[in-house]
Amino acid sequence: MWYVRDEFRYLWKKMSGDVSLAADISYPDTAGYGDRKAVLVIRQSLDDDSKQALVALHGAGMMHLAWRPEKGLRVMDMEYRIGSRGALPGGSSPDALVTAHAKRIGIEKQGDYFALFVSMDGEPMHQFGAPIKLKLEAPFYVGIGFCSHLPDVVDTAILSNVVLENAAGKVK
Repeated sequence: MWYVRDEFRYLWKKMSGDVSLAADISYPDTAGYGDRKAVLVIRQSLDDDSKQALVALHGAGMMHLAWRPEKGLRVMDMEYRIGSRGALPGGSSPDALVTAHAKRIGIEKQGDYFALFVSMDGEPMHQFGAPIKLKLEAPFYVGIGFCSHLPDVVDTAILSNVVLENAAGKVK
């Protein structure tokens, strides 16, 4: 799941309008592959190269807001690695990874803007980083997903306490 097409498990609901989606994320196997990712996705279609916006928490700790601006194009993103020394966009992860802190992420669609929301240590969800602009036509697909990143590797992520609201400002 990434470049110009996606292969992942996806539970979705067809929706329109503004959307708030959030979930707690954990990885039972702490030694799993670093690029595995649990995602909250809003996609134009179910095609593997669909226009989309997503937020993800990788097994190695990186979280990001990503988007495919048009069908068939490569995904673009804003990456965040968070640890005991603060946030570092891009680059190497600090010694204490986000998986040790971030227990909840969210995505909010308000009009044509999509934003990443985070709760680091149980505090209320707050927007993290700048939103991106992406126009999706109604209806679109909203849901949760997981990708082990390696086709021959079976892996697991747990997404729990999922909140999906057909309104902006409801990420909690």
